[in-house]
Amino acid sequence: MLLFLGSTTQYRWLTVVSSDDQNGTELVLEPNDNPAAKKYQKAIFEQSIPATSFGVSDVRAEHERMKKLGVKFTMEPTEVMKNVTIAVFDDTCGNLIQIQQT
Repeated sequence: MLLFLGSTTQYRWLTVVSSDDQNGTELVLEPNDNPAAKKYQKAIFEQSIPATSFGVSDVRAEHERMKKLGVKFTMEPTEVMKNVTIAVFDDTCGNLIQIQQT
């Protein structure tokens, strides 16, 4: 994982990319300073609703790899419908993240 720091006078944010593919998917991690956003984030977390979902080629392998790195899953890999398997983990920042294989 590579981190790139950006800033303005008031805020800083991180852009994260995989060290395996620096031209691949890029995530921007921004501060959560909006009170309405904080309420929404807390409410969907308490309802066990993932904030976002990422597709992976093999949920079970990715689950095992991430568990070995210390990631805490709130849902183990589960087939939720024919040919769709999901797992959900806590990102430690107040969000649940889903990985899915179709």
